[in-house]
Amino acid sequence: MTKSKQSDCSCLPSAEGIGCCRVESILSVDERGQMVLPKEVREKAGIRPGDKMALITWGRENTVSGICLIKADDFAEMVKGALGPMLKEMFR
Repeated sequence: MTKSKQSDCSCLPSAEGIGCCRVESILSVDERGQMVLPKEVREKAGIRPGDKMALITWGRENTVSGICLIKADDFAEMVKGALGPMLKEMFR
């Protein structure tokens, strides 16, 4: 990958240190399979007790290599925004 191609990706570190991907914390999984999101991350994300989260996974074949949490309301809006125009077109 050339240097110009790397700078086009917003998830790669830049000279300013701005990007979308970063390690916020290292979590431990307890014997019951539970993890705790650090308070600082919950506060920055606006996650409050009782919030519903959508768990998104990606990987290859039958393995999961990545996990993402998105507030369920935000995820519903994303899906609605992506599929809404297509559904309107289908049901004309």
